[in-house]
Amino acid sequence: MLKTLFPAILVLASFVGSAHGQTRDAEGHAWWQHAVFYEIYPRSFADSNNDGTGDLPGITSKLDYLKDLGVDAIWITPCFPSPQVDFGYDVSDYNNIDPKYGTLADFDRLVEEGKKRNVRIVLDFVMNHSSDKHQWFVDSRSSRKAEHRDWYVWHDGRGAGKPPNNWLSTFGGSAWKWDAKTKQYYYHFFYRQQPDLNWRNPAVEKAMFDVPRFWFKRGVTGFRLDAVDTLFEDPQLRDNPILPGKNAYGDPNMQNKYNTKLPEVHDVLRKLRAVADESDAVLIGETWTKDVSELNQYYGEHSNELQMPMDLLFATVNKLSAPEFRSQIAAVDSAGGWPVYLFSNHDIRRQYDRYGDGKHNDAIAKLLAGFYLTLRGTPIMYYGEEIGMRNNDPKRREDVKDPIGRLGWPKEKGRDGERTPMQWSTAPNAGFTKGKPWLPVPPTYRTHNVAAERADPNSILNFYRHVLALRRNNPAVREGKYVALNESDPNVLSYLRQYKDQAVLVVLNMSAAPQKVNFDLSGQGFSSAKLKPLVSTTARPSSSVTEAQAELDGFGVLIAQVEK
Repeated sequence: MLKTLFPAILVLASFVGSAHGQTRDAEGHAWWQHAVFYEIYPRSFADSNNDGTGDLPGITSKLDYLKDLGVDAIWITPCFPSPQVDFGYDVSDYNNIDPKYGTLADFDRLVEEGKKRNVRIVLDFVMNHSSDKHQWFVDSRSSRKAEHRDWYVWHDGRGAGKPPNNWLSTFGGSAWKWDAKTKQYYYHFFYRQQPDLNWRNPAVEKAMFDVPRFWFKRGVTGFRLDAVDTLFEDPQLRDNPILPGKNAYGDPNMQNKYNTKLPEVHDVLRKLRAVADESDAVLIGETWTKDVSELNQYYGEHSNELQMPMDLLFATVNKLSAPEFRSQIAAVDSAGGWPVYLFSNHDIRRQYDRYGDGKHNDAIAKLLAGFYLTLRGTPIMYYGEEIGMRNNDPKRREDVKDPIGRLGWPKEKGRDGERTPMQWSTAPNAGFTKGKPWLPVPPTYRTHNVAAERADPNSILNFYRHVLALRRNNPAVREGKYVALNESDPNVLSYLRQYKDQAVLVVLNMSAAPQKVNFDLSGQGFSSAKLKPLVSTTARPSSSVTEAQAELDGFGVLIAQVEK
């Protein structure tokens, strides 16, 4: 049961100037350091014209909901013109809006309405490749002497019917596609309809850097960089090492040693950061790394690359484990850059299913919210997780829309399950559309939807709203350092957010059994500390807290002010 016990909380130092003007607070933090980001998959958020596909006017119509929730910036996955082979990640025009989603005028209105509500707009930047329908590639494959021939990665094969090397597409099969007209292969790390751009060509770099400049002028305040690890390939085209076993597509497992994470990537990021700094914009990286030391490289040696490389390692802790999460937080918190936390996105199964046990899923959803929304760093929410949306994976191959699922079925079912329409109400199709939705809505929409959860004080949605309000208004949660507590506890994750002489204690029971926890806070200057609950899911808030002691139900959450 949700209990909220908010004291009168003062808003921390105000920002000077307009919402999108002054970007440093009184503590010197940039706007993105305390912002809450919210990822929107535009096909699935809100359908304004009832054609079954979400659109930009639909997003604009929901800005009040997002503002009320506590969102500061929305990241919209690609909405540019595209053949939609990879649902927008195959871009055919970087400087326009796909008619499926609306027009540039619709986009401008979204930005303007966002400004009125202090909600910023961040777009996806697909840097590694374009669509094969982009005019650059259409020209590139027209002739070996074409103006844009060297804008893509073309090579002769090793012989008749033999590609240049053994590199594999991450979506199955060879990463090389034979072009009968020009008698060469072109390289595609992803689908064959997504040819890789040649970032060793200065003309490509210039053209691509002009893309964010175009959108910055329209009011965009940042970009999430897609597949940034894959920009460069070994010029010698050396074969990648083969690993034991096979993947979901039946290909040999492979170490992408010579076609990902090459040092030149960081040269591009430093240059792109300079472009972003011209507009005081933020760069968010899709950074899949093997450890935190590798993640740290993406901040740049002089903090001159990405301000926000995603800690996707955090999202791969696929079980409720206090020791594993504790270790991950400690590593990221000490890395030197600003932490970025998320649990789910359009490529990662929804947290409700990954962490839920089938019996306490709603309680676990609240636990996760109380967790990553109170950490030092910037959280990125995924649309619908605030209402407990779950995956709705296809049951038959013929129902799969995602090409990954069609290629890899049944071992790989694709990503449709985490991309289903937002659940707004109990109306047909969850109130998303009056037409036929492009993906089916799960049956759980009848209980897990915005309208129903708004009316329920103990809902997942209202828990999110309370924690986000606390995050915005409480100085310790907003500004404080992270201090790990009770680090040997195998079941309960506890930490302080401490700011000057103020502190907030977060206690998260990651087990189904009730837990009793004692705290020694003398090392933090609270020798006789008392705990005043701010947000709690325990059924016994009045008796569960004593002097530096807490008793939590299974999967219980306690967020409390520490008072001397």
